[in-house]
Amino acid sequence: MIAVVDTAAGTFAVDLDSEEIEPWDGDFVAVAEPVLNLPRVVTAAAAGSTVVAVVDTKPPLLVSYDAGATWRESGRGLPAGRAVAIAEDDPDVVVFATRNRLFLSRNGGVFWTSLTVELPEITALLVQA
Repeated sequence: MIAVVDTAAGTFAVDLDSEEIEPWDGDFVAVAEPVLNLPRVVTAAAAGSTVVAVVDTKPPLLVSYDAGATWRESGRGLPAGRAVAIAEDDPDVVVFATRNRLFLSRNGGVFWTSLTVELPEITALLVQA
């Protein structure tokens, strides 16, 4: 699985397993954000009934597994976020972007791991199989 990351210096592909980074030659086609009735939303992503919202609070994420009927906080200890993406074929895989870093959750936002790659200023991202 790869994260396609749009940055101020171009678009890159980051392999989520090996953490290798390379320039992305394809087009970056942003996925439409879900419309949420939540305060302080920076951005959001959805796949199936899983919805993750980046919010301008601490912790920086809200996660819903029932299409937004109920929410729980996630990402305690993570810095402020800029983007989030969910794998369409596996909604447990969530990638969260801060200014220059990516964080990965393989369990729907319960636990987060920082990837070692550091990127130029991140503006958007998506996850592809």
